[in-house]
Amino acid sequence: MAISEIQDPDSYKSIQNPSEGSYRELGSKFLSFAYPVSSEEEIKLLISNIKSEYFDARHHCYAYRLGEKGELWRANDDGEPSSTAGRPILGQILSNELSDILIVVVRYFGGTKLGVTGLIRAYKSAAANAIANAYIIEKRLLKTLKINFEYPNSDKVMRTVRGVCEEIVAQEFGIGCSVTIKVTKGNLERIQSISEFCKIEIVN
Repeated sequence: MAISEIQDPDSYKSIQNPSEGSYRELGSKFLSFAYPVSSEEEIKLLISNIKSEYFDARHHCYAYRLGEKGELWRANDDGEPSSTAGRPILGQILSNELSDILIVVVRYFGGTKLGVTGLIRAYKSAAANAIANAYIIEKRLLKTLKINFEYPNSDKVMRTVRGVCEEIVAQEFGIGCSVTIKVTKGNLERIQSISEFCKIEIVN
């Protein structure tokens, strides 16, 4: 598992690209798939695709977590005994402090029952292997602002904007000027320091 070195209050961890893992025990094969995701609609499509591709597997268990604070999550056992599959997968997501991630573990039954402890270990290990093979990134928490100002104040406004913004999305200079930027939450206060020279609107 690789991780970027920059960590700050204006970011959270996720994965950059899909990754895969696996685990075997007593003949049963567990294939794990981790995906970076941004919505429940995307998650539903990915799960549907996995079920179609691995239609001959007995179980397709999963867990996901969305949002900068991981406030939206779900764990699904897909027919396995309660809390023996989805919860262990979710546990690996939580222990690695990840969000905007879906992990699906596909099980091919090997003919020998693993019991509750064995199932928990297997799903946990398969999920952990997919995470270990992923590239972990820091996702920046950005707000989009539109700043309107008069041309005589452009030097004051733009000096501050260039010092704090992550990206200038759009800008227009004329009798009336505006600039749309992306900033971290931590820099919102610095932007407010120029509010006497401009009108600041939070776009999203």
